Amino acid sequence: MRVRFHRAMKVPKFLQELGERLIPYEALADVSLTPGKRGTIVLRAMPRQGADPVLIAAAGQLKETLDPYRLVLPADRETLADYYAEEIRRSITDSGPAARCLVQAPPTPRSFKAWDGQAHFDGEAVRFQWFWSSAESVKYRAGDQRFPISEIEGVEWRSPDVFNGYLRLRVRGVEAPKEPEKDPASVVFGMGYGLTAESLPFAAALVGAMSALDGDRRAAELTPAEPAADPVTEEPVVAVIDRGEDIPALIRKLGELRDAGLLTEEEFQAKKVELLSRL
Repeated sequence: MRVRFHRAMKVPKFLQELGERLIPYEALADVSLTPGKRGTIVLRAMPRQGADPVLIAAAGQLKETLDPYRLVLPADRETLADYYAEEIRRSITDSGPAARCLVQAPPTPRSFKAWDGQAHFDGEAVRFQWFWSSAESVKYRAGDQRFPISEIEGVEWRSPDVFNGYLRLRVRGVEAPKEPEKDPASVVFGMGYGLTAESLPFAAALVGAMSALDGDRRAAELTPAEPAADPVTEEPVVAVIDRGEDIPALIRKLGELRDAGLLTEEEFQAKKVELLSRL
C-alpha cells in the first residue's frame, strides 16, 4: 500500500515530513471504513503491533489528525474506498504482533533542535550538543554526548504538546536520572523546540535502526557455523614424499592417519604399496 502525503496548507507538517510511505500488506492487521464529519468517509488501515517504527515511537500519543494510517475522503468516493478496503483486507495474512519493524523508518541523517541542545542521528550513532544558555549544568559539565546505536536499549518520546516533553535514550548499563532535563542521554522540548514534525521522525528513525540491528543479530545467531574442512590426507603425503623423507617414516605416518580414522584400511594399503615400490 502506497501512502503519499502532499505538501499543502491543510496537511500537517508531521505528515508532510513523512512524505511517501510504502506499507507492506504483512504490516497490516485490518482496515476499516466509517462515516466522517461533514459529508466525508474515513478509510483507516490498522497496522500490526510493532510493525511501524513511527507508531512504536509515538506510543499512542499522536492526535487523530496526525494518524498516518487515516485517510479522509469525500462521501461520493465511498464505493471506490470500499473496493480498496476489501482488496487490502483480502491481502492481510496475519493480524498478530510483529516480531520486527515491517515498515521502513524515516531516512537518516536527521537532526532537530531541542530546548537544551541539538540532536543528530547519522544512522549509526546519536549525538547531543548542549546549548550553554539553556542546558542544565549537569549536562553541560558532562559535555557533548555520543551514543552508538548498538548501546541504545530503548527510545522514549514524550510529545511536545504536553508538559515536559522530551526525547530520552535508554543506554545499556547506565542508570538514568529521574529528571530528563538532568539526563545526558536526553533532550527536552519546550518554547517551540522539539516539535512533533521534527522530533518524532527522529525517534522513529532510531527505532527502525534498532530493529534492523536486532534482526541482524538474530540472523547471525541462527546462521550455522561453517563446517570444518575435511581432513586432507593425500596432498600432505605427496608433499612429504617430494621433500625426500624416508619411506618407512612415511608409512608410519600413514599408519597413524589410519589409526586416527582419517584413512580407510584400503587407502592405507594402496598407499603403502605405492611407497614400497619406490624403495
